[in-house]
Amino acid sequence: QEKKKVLNSLMSGALAGAVAKTAVAPLDRTKIMFQGESFCFTPQEAYRLIYHTYLNEGLWSLWRGNSATMVRVIPYAAIQFCAHEEYKQLLGDYYGFQGKALTPFPRFIAGSLAGTTAAMVTYPLDMVRARMAVTPKEMYSSIVHVFIRISREEGLKTLYRGFTPTILGVIPYAGLSFFTYETLKKVHAEHSGKAQPSPPERLLFGACAGLIGQSASYPLDVVRRRMQTAGVTGHSYSSILLTMQEIVREEGLIRGLYKGLSMNWVKGPIAVGISFTTFDLTQILLRKLQQHGPQR
Repeated sequence: QEKKKVLNSLMSGALAGAVAKTAVAPLDRTKIMFQGESFCFTPQEAYRLIYHTYLNEGLWSLWRGNSATMVRVIPYAAIQFCAHEEYKQLLGDYYGFQGKALTPFPRFIAGSLAGTTAAMVTYPLDMVRARMAVTPKEMYSSIVHVFIRISREEGLKTLYRGFTPTILGVIPYAGLSFFTYETLKKVHAEHSGKAQPSPPERLLFGACAGLIGQSASYPLDVVRRRMQTAGVTGHSYSSILLTMQEIVREEGLIRGLYKGLSMNWVKGPIAVGISFTTFDLTQILLRKLQQHGPQR
């Protein structure tokens, strides 16, 4: 039973990550391009960049790096959602909440630990995706090619450049995302009398979770991208503080560290909403299939 539960979580998480990220891939690529450069972000500039990329490189170029995203996001989401279920159970047992909803603090901790676990395991794939997103296709022909070139030209340590801001960003991001989503589901159950929210309600709760989580951790996301893409943008960012100082000095606090956040307010809630909803609905479907299976 425990193995089935873990397998269900892994499969549901993998599907949730793949569907959500593919849906917002063009916006994701555009955001990374802005984060990696020092020119100003405006919605008009974002639109111009998307349109310019489409004209010069074709429609599918907007999904460039999405194969690398899938290679990373499928194990990342699978591990994150599965780890979250396990951490919830462990913390529930520890605090004596078996089978009941966790209180706020353990709920936040479960989300943070789940995000940290997934980020640690899959980080080099995130690095590769960022490189593919900011470079022309002539530079790197495939995911494997990125790994080979970075290892040979910049050293294996480069695959973990930007790891510290990633973990520092994941703690509030994953913690607040899971916390908000679980809290909204709990409040909904208490006020509506329904055990489960409807799919549109799940999307809305997930969107709120994404908005809060991403806004809280966004400056560290910008720092992470700068450190990851430093090898191809001509910068040499050596630490989190120095990177932040340089961004603020060159571009200002809001325009630098929060560059592209307004795009994230569109992309983030959509992606997180789709992700949480897909996970929950796949979990419910798999449980139903397993219950009806032996009776046939």
